[in-house]
Amino acid sequence: MIARRLAVTATVTAAALVLGGCGVVGSVRDRLNPPTPAYTPQSAPSGRADLAPYYSQRLAWSSCSGGDCASLKVPLDYADPSGATISIAVFKAPATRPSQRIGSLVVNPGGPGGSGVDYARAADYIVAPDVRERFDIVGFDPRGVDRSDPIQCVSPSQLDTFLGTDPTPDTPAEEQGFAAQSKLFADACAANAGPLLAHVSTEDAARDMVVLRAALGEDRLNYLGKSYGTFLGATYAGLFPTKVGRFVLDGVLPPDLTADQIDLGQAQGFELATRTWAAYCVNKGSCPLGSTVDQVMQGLRDFLAQVDATPIAKTGDSAVTKLTEGWASTGIAAAMYDQGSWPTLVTAMRQALAGDGTGLMNLANLYADRKHNGGYVDNLMQVIYAVNCLDRPESGSLAQHEALAAEAEKTAPTWGSFLMWSALPCGYWPVPATGKPETISAQGSGPIVVIGTTRDPATPYAWAVRLRDQLANASLITFNGDGHTAYMRSNSCVDDAVDAYYIAGTVPKDGLHC
Repeated sequence: MIARRLAVTATVTAAALVLGGCGVVGSVRDRLNPPTPAYTPQSAPSGRADLAPYYSQRLAWSSCSGGDCASLKVPLDYADPSGATISIAVFKAPATRPSQRIGSLVVNPGGPGGSGVDYARAADYIVAPDVRERFDIVGFDPRGVDRSDPIQCVSPSQLDTFLGTDPTPDTPAEEQGFAAQSKLFADACAANAGPLLAHVSTEDAARDMVVLRAALGEDRLNYLGKSYGTFLGATYAGLFPTKVGRFVLDGVLPPDLTADQIDLGQAQGFELATRTWAAYCVNKGSCPLGSTVDQVMQGLRDFLAQVDATPIAKTGDSAVTKLTEGWASTGIAAAMYDQGSWPTLVTAMRQALAGDGTGLMNLANLYADRKHNGGYVDNLMQVIYAVNCLDRPESGSLAQHEALAAEAEKTAPTWGSFLMWSALPCGYWPVPATGKPETISAQGSGPIVVIGTTRDPATPYAWAVRLRDQLANASLITFNGDGHTAYMRSNSCVDDAVDAYYIAGTVPKDGLHC
């Protein structure tokens, strides 16, 4: 497939990534005489004296682009803390009004594979100004990601081939071809990723987060997790419930879902989001795919089948010279994450139907963090497998994936096959899964705010309800809207409730609808 399980990562505008850290910086007095943030030495968990050297470390901050940077030392294997270590890259955008500083707010944009460093650099855009004033916004690249000993399995050109492979095999020959590409990718990870490949699970990253909390000198972790970042946050809360501070989980991936349940849920979520886009296209007028929602959806499926048979020769990209079904599907999916991209997709589809795949290729590049004309900004499209394959067991049976795809197409005819084949590489993974689906209650935690968007493509709303019902102490905010995640995207009702929670500790009323 192109085709991996679709990454669940919060979006940040390009302007935010460029300008993050350049906002209001507090009063002159605050800037000239910033108080020294309170630091309280932390102890290792009871019975884990072997972790004391990690819990006792204090981050050595140095000035870097947009804020301060540091490195956190953690064990490669938490079962053997005296063995090899790895370094976790950490970034801090200091509170803009230090005299009113509450503490640190650790953020994660999702993925798995999204850079928390880059996300925190966009601090002015990912939290409200009042939160920005009172919290140091801290992000880290999870182990295996970007600046933290990044997992590298294949070359950029090999990744191009993998992502461009037919994502919806519908003949025995195509299934064997997809299986061959999946095995090649898994074998390359075994050969090139090193010992870290066995230690990049979500549980490993959650244990790194509690070490980060200690290194920040704070008794409890304040956290904003979006998309996959909610799974990371929930895992942390399950492991360390008494170390949960002000926690917000937005765009939920529940830890108790199986790989098949995740793929089916995403297929149905993207189907709903795509139908909503189709209605937009029709209402806009002159939709290139049809004059009703059903016509647009069928037109989209017909287009993908056509591109599967005959890729579009014009892509505007010298490294990817043909727009395959894999690349086209990725471009369409990318536009579902934010309704601001809907007009771009309409234009891209009009171009593609006329034989020019440049617009769809541009959207696919945006999704894959891929540079125009080749190369990748980061390793998101590789490490996503490394984490997912450790977190949940997956089958390598072609017959099983074929049956799952056929069943999924009944409720998600556009996206069912795409998603149900997406995790096949994990069926050939060189390292056995260390995690499994698990219900997390986090009994004894502080209140956790859960946010769900009703037409979220990547993390369906039902998943937010599911996690809220499982957590012992949680409050659910429902945003009736489109796109992926809700906080700081488009709704003041959501934003105000979250801001009051972070700043004053005021827990939103459970069941709040925005």
